[in-house]
Amino acid sequence: MHAIRQHAFGGPETLLWEEVADPVPGPGQARIAVAAAGVHLLDTAIRSGTTGGPFPVPDLPMTPGREVAGTVDAVGSEDDQGWVGRRVVAHLGMASGGYAERAVAAVDALFALPDAVAPADAVAMVGTGRTAMAILDVASVGPADVVVVPAAAGGLGALLVQAAARRGATVVGLAGGPAKREMATERGAHLSVDYTEMGWPERVRAWLGEHDLGATVGLDGVGGAIGREVLELLAPGGRLVLFGSSSGDALPLSAGDLYRTGVTVTAAVGARMQSRPGGIRAFAQDALDALAAGELHPLVHPPFPLAEAADAHRSLESRATTGKVVLTP
Repeated sequence: MHAIRQHAFGGPETLLWEEVADPVPGPGQARIAVAAAGVHLLDTAIRSGTTGGPFPVPDLPMTPGREVAGTVDAVGSEDDQGWVGRRVVAHLGMASGGYAERAVAAVDALFALPDAVAPADAVAMVGTGRTAMAILDVASVGPADVVVVPAAAGGLGALLVQAAARRGATVVGLAGGPAKREMATERGAHLSVDYTEMGWPERVRAWLGEHDLGATVGLDGVGGAIGREVLELLAPGGRLVLFGSSSGDALPLSAGDLYRTGVTVTAAVGARMQSRPGGIRAFAQDALDALAAGELHPLVHPPFPLAEAADAHRSLESRATTGKVVLTP
């Protein structure tokens, strides 16, 4: 089979298209003939060797990728034969190996897919979707809320816009450029603003004032200056839910800010995701159920061929993509 292999840490050019032996599933494992593999911003940090948080720097050489969908073509235990031939999606967790024509996952990590669910959509929901469910669980968004979502045309932001609007909230989507603004509007944003333009916070405040509204919830995975502006937009008593810093800088925040603004700040990822009964898997199941029911529709960037994984990383890092980035063999 073919796979993307990485022999050194560095830029996208370290992702090489190579022929390798098919992986062999061991006891409690299944091999998946991959139809779609997810690309995450964390993958770019792992590739560069600068990853932090729960994912350690891996040993090299390696095949990147932690989200796959496809069909089970082999299992390692006789007891698991019932999975062979089934369409599935899986998150590989701390493992890797997703950027390949075949990948091995723990049987316990598999989710069966209905025939109507496309592999690329399933990949978007098993990772990004489960994070969206966890964020919404913490934020407790309802019809009385006015929700501000940065990166509203990203894979996660687009889901948050949809879900908040579906719950009856008023949604302000922040996106970079006219095309991404339009995507945020299509996903349900009542106001979409280009946050690469000067003065965008004033435009949001003016719109809220015209409609006699106050922002009650900020869902921030961008951090840095954008996250700071989201904090400042919230009315006293508002809730700021944090789930990352894609800008490269954490949100600058102090106890003094909390006293001054009267805002509550909570982190939605990490240990918080494990505190729910069923842990992370329960959030993934919720996301996949919402997809199958037609309640949420992930925004997926036109897929990149698996052999062009380096180009996918370049596009993701330069913010040239919209929605979830996916590789297809």
